[in-house]
Amino acid sequence: MISVDKVIATNLPQLTNSFKIKKLVKKSLSYLLHEQEFTNFATTYPHLQGIEFVEQVLDELDFDTRYKAKQIENIPSEGKIVIIANHPIGSLDALALINVLSTVRADLKVVANRMLMTVDAMHSLLLPVDNLSGQSKKQELSNIHQHLKNEGALLIFPAGEVSRLRPTGIKDCKWNSGFLRIAKKANSPILPIHIKARNSPLFYGASMLYKPLASLLLVKEMFKQRQKSLEFEIGASIAPESYLIPDLKDKEVVELIRKQLYRLTTKKTLPLKTHAPIASPECKKELKKAIESCEHLGKTSDGMVIYLYQYQGSSPLFRELGRLREIAFRAVGEGSGNRRDIDKYDMHYQHLVLWDAQSLELVGAYRLACAQDVIEQHSQRGLYTDSLFNYTQEMTPYFKQGIELGRSFVQPKYWGRKSLDYLWYGIGAFINRYPQYRYLFGAVSVSNALPEQAKSLLVHYYQHYYGSEKSLATPNNAFRHTREQQIQCTNLFMGNNIKEDFVELKHILANMGTHVPTLFKQYTELCEPNGVTFLSFSIDPQFNNCIDGLVLVDLKKVKPSKAKRYLGAQDTASIN
Repeated sequence: MISVDKVIATNLPQLTNSFKIKKLVKKSLSYLLHEQEFTNFATTYPHLQGIEFVEQVLDELDFDTRYKAKQIENIPSEGKIVIIANHPIGSLDALALINVLSTVRADLKVVANRMLMTVDAMHSLLLPVDNLSGQSKKQELSNIHQHLKNEGALLIFPAGEVSRLRPTGIKDCKWNSGFLRIAKKANSPILPIHIKARNSPLFYGASMLYKPLASLLLVKEMFKQRQKSLEFEIGASIAPESYLIPDLKDKEVVELIRKQLYRLTTKKTLPLKTHAPIASPECKKELKKAIESCEHLGKTSDGMVIYLYQYQGSSPLFRELGRLREIAFRAVGEGSGNRRDIDKYDMHYQHLVLWDAQSLELVGAYRLACAQDVIEQHSQRGLYTDSLFNYTQEMTPYFKQGIELGRSFVQPKYWGRKSLDYLWYGIGAFINRYPQYRYLFGAVSVSNALPEQAKSLLVHYYQHYYGSEKSLATPNNAFRHTREQQIQCTNLFMGNNIKEDFVELKHILANMGTHVPTLFKQYTELCEPNGVTFLSFSIDPQFNNCIDGLVLVDLKKVKPSKAKRYLGAQDTASIN
């Protein structure tokens, strides 16, 4: 807890040489800092650490918080996030905010100054810095960056001190730009939260006379807040692409974000574009119960289980699937922009689901439908790809023996593992159970976040080397190369060596800071020559204007090594 001796040693070390002055200062500080009350609290609750300590402090002061229930969804349940807030009354608003944020983010860390670091019981929640103006130690900043790299949540008060009375009301002093530098380096969204609260007139009067005196009054101000409350306005996240503005200096962007925060309580237009919130996670116990009622398709050597799920009404599994799908797609610049990525097709499609039985987590999923069954029950418009492409009559035989795949995703925390590979095991298990299907087809996406040149190169390469000789489909909203892009693509890919041109494509994309989308590589590596074709490319305005390539796979032409891996067979003779 707060110790006057520790405060003096840390902040006023020069007084240690003068016993009389130190004694006088200590007595005054003991009164101002309510040292005895803190000592009594520490004696009563010596075992409390971290969030339990925070909760008890708020209980002791009978201090409450208010916020709109729906706004809790604005706090992302996972993934890196820099949370910023104004600082109207001092330590108590920080404790109240920590308490609310921790209900969603158990991994929350708070950037703290030296004064807060004197509270030992809070050390597990804090990442210390001297300040955010560039004077922090290298290791301190390294710890902050590492926390975000680990997909953690970070709370920062940009002003670094309590708000003061201004002609426009109770407002923060000048914001340091440190929070912006941290967010930019991590490429993290920024979540603004406005706190509505105020200290006593005595505090603001003292602040006008002598700022350090007001700072000494902050602890007394905290005790004046007994049986009171404050109000949070939790904004929507500001995506990096919204605040990374090339023509503006950091201090100008900071001012825009500050304006964004203070406008949360008004009806004024927000200066920066935000992301709609994503739904809260479902209960793991209920998820386990729901998924165990699904059709079991297989299991991997490391405990992942593959299920086939069919919508049968409201379900925690259905909601979680849509929530995680939105998270995964937003992470690559796509997504529906809704709380969950769920559409009308999800109700009559089946879902190949990968389940982590140890962590009780839905890892990823593939949406699939037996095309002919869907057409018979819902007409051709019941196919998702029919909303993106116009099919010709020549596609009919493929529908009769085809499975439409799409909306594949792996949630970000499982990226870099074998999860997408496991989903292919699931597809193989499905084909083994229903061998009458010969074709796979569906939309694979190129993110709109890619540079225009990269999108053009990808479309040209796959149209050129994997295009269809038959006219099976045309796009509803065609992707069109500019004249310059067409010339560049023609010059780069001469059309006589698929492997060399693919190496060149990867090299060029790498120089742009991007790569060939995983599914494009997986589909084309699956089959022998002419086993995979890209029928058309169409822009999807409902999915953040990504480019969808319509791929068609002939399972009879799957490479023997892939057939053995995914289908569990030496060849594809069992496929009709």
